[in-house]
Amino acid sequence: MKYSGEETHTFIGDNVSIRESVTINRGTIAFGKTIIGDNVLLMACAHVAHDCMVGNNTIMANLATLGGHVELGEWVNLGGGVMIHQFTKVGSQSFIGGGFRAVQDVPPFIIAAGEPLKFSGINKIGLKRRGFSDEERGLIKKAYRTYFMSKLNRKEALFKIKSDFPQSDQIKAIIKFIESSERGII
Repeated sequence: MKYSGEETHTFIGDNVSIRESVTINRGTIAFGKTIIGDNVLLMACAHVAHDCMVGNNTIMANLATLGGHVELGEWVNLGGGVMIHQFTKVGSQSFIGGGFRAVQDVPPFIIAAGEPLKFSGINKIGLKRRGFSDEERGLIKKAYRTYFMSKLNRKEALFKIKSDFPQSDQIKAIIKFIESSERGII
């Protein structure tokens, strides 16, 4: 990743494609920098506000917009017109359908859609493309069914995931993301 200059407080990674009318705001005194990772595609009219962190291999389709202090993990895909509220986090390998808005954190490995934004399944195709095994995808799916679709409240569901599931890297990432959320989970 190359530093584009101390005066701009913006880091832009290697192999980043910035299309027509994209805006990227430099960092403010609050965080000090805006970071765009490697292999990122910012399609026409996308907006990355101040103090955002955009992970490697992320795609922001036309008109996707990030408020200030947003964090996108690696391999995130935002559909056209997606709006992400300030201070919101989107977990790695997640996909948000076009035209929706996120005002709470979106956990890793899922597809999110609807108004209000909600869990719509795991990002099965994206995970398969990136080499996640059937077993890994199945465990992720089972964990999210427990968290989002069981009759347990979310605190109980998270406890069940922590106590009853094999602690794979993916399950640990899900638990860590949920436990560190400050805005709440969709």
